[in-house]
Amino acid sequence: MRGFPSFRGQRNWPGLWWFASTGEHVGFESWVERDRVMAFDADPDIVGIASQPMWLSWADAGTGGSVRHAPDYFARRADGTGVLVDVRPNDRIDDRDAAVFAATARVCARVGWDYLRVGELDPVWAANLRWLAGYRHPRTARPAVAARLREVFAASAPLLAGAAKAGDRIATLPVLFGMLWRGELTAQVQTTRLGPTTIVGPGRLAGADKDREPILGSTG
Repeated sequence: MRGFPSFRGQRNWPGLWWFASTGEHVGFESWVERDRVMAFDADPDIVGIASQPMWLSWADAGTGGSVRHAPDYFARRADGTGVLVDVRPNDRIDDRDAAVFAATARVCARVGWDYLRVGELDPVWAANLRWLAGYRHPRTARPAVAARLREVFAASAPLLAGAAKAGDRIATLPVLFGMLWRGELTAQVQTTRLGPTTIVGPGRLAGADKDREPILGSTG
């Protein structure tokens, strides 16, 4: 596994993200990677993840020289499938990078893994996730309050009005945001900024968003 370099004058910002799904820390080398790790954490389909999980080496067909590449993440889905992920914004991919990513995709196909190259999160989605991530800790999973919120949002309703209907908003809002993070309730967090009138409905456990595009299902 590859480590994360840290030195004076470094232009990117490495760090660790507390991954609520596993209770472990996951490394990142930039804010772009941090936002992607945050999105992986919010995806109930992801049950395990490792940063900089391996080195891949192969001979360059054109030059005969050796090429090495350390993909950014390996994630395990709930159905047992694996996906190798590289995080790189579209405008930072040159011909050499494209060739490396293509070779990595071929390796994954041979061993039965999926491969994704993803870029920056949509700004709206990233902003929503950053807010909801503040409520991802298990302490927000208060069963009695969560049960009332499920009753209120069994039929879709505005966020703030529903939180007030379920009880004192000081008590219900943190639980509501935690449920949105975990997918126990749903809203259009990928496309619309969260606010008082955001429509919230039943979550994945009720099958309401079974057709939702998975976070690790596109190369956006």
